[in-house]
Amino acid sequence: MTSPQHPFELKKKSKLPLIIGAIIVIAVIAGFALFKQTSSDPSSAASNVLKVHYEPTMIGEKSLIEYASQHIAPDYGVTLEAVGVQDPVQANRAVNDGEFAGTIYQHQWWLKQVADANGFKLLPTAEVFQWAFGIYSDRYKNINELPQNAVFAIPSDLANQGQALWLLQREGLIKLNPAIEPRTAKIKDIKENPHQYKFTEIDLLSMARTLDSVDAAIGYVAQFDAGKIPRSKGILFPAAPRTFDSRLVIAEAKKDDPQIVKLQKIFADPRIAEYLKTTDDLNVKGILTPVSQD
Repeated sequence: MTSPQHPFELKKKSKLPLIIGAIIVIAVIAGFALFKQTSSDPSSAASNVLKVHYEPTMIGEKSLIEYASQHIAPDYGVTLEAVGVQDPVQANRAVNDGEFAGTIYQHQWWLKQVADANGFKLLPTAEVFQWAFGIYSDRYKNINELPQNAVFAIPSDLANQGQALWLLQREGLIKLNPAIEPRTAKIKDIKENPHQYKFTEIDLLSMARTLDSVDAAIGYVAQFDAGKIPRSKGILFPAAPRTFDSRLVIAEAKKDDPQIVKLQKIFADPRIAEYLKTTDDLNVKGILTPVSQD
């Protein structure tokens, strides 16, 4: 007995729509994975924007970073983004952890003080600029007018206290213990003090507010500017020793990263020094100076 005849044929269902759907799903997943990788991979296009920290109260640093981003960084195929964090410990932590590419506000001795205290693995690299450093007075117009027993306000942090005392020694006003490095000097290391100067330790950020209560104060021009102290009250502006120049600070683990190598070349570029010499930006002029030769 034969099977009955049917007016239609049975055909297998085509698998083409399923194949196309699978391809689409795979493409979507691959695209998402690529997006995630691009977002986190330091070699991606996003990493061409390098975040460089500046201290928010020091607008001159921001101006310098922006100048470098506009005039130097394009030669290296990157863009710099100036980011400000007031707390220097958190700024260094951000560099240490890779959140920021670097910071330019600190000299190597301040860096060492912060890094040692917090276990950061940071590296001072290119010399960028020097902070103008000076002696100010509300009461006297010249360093030679300071009386016997004059009271000086000097930085309380040891890294900058050494710089202040070394400045006084370089000017022949005191003598430090020759057995120590001048940059490490503390008040107790003063061995000769012919004028019987007195010293009071003040936080750098409070130095400008202290000026009216002492005979003279030693600190950074930028911080006196920020405290609205006119530069006419500065009675001496000697060049700071080169060892206190501000460096580009990077994470030790990133020193060979191609983008960080570019960053070092940007801040070592001679156009930085030329900008510092010639700029009319009042946030920079007379505050950030080219690195000295000694």
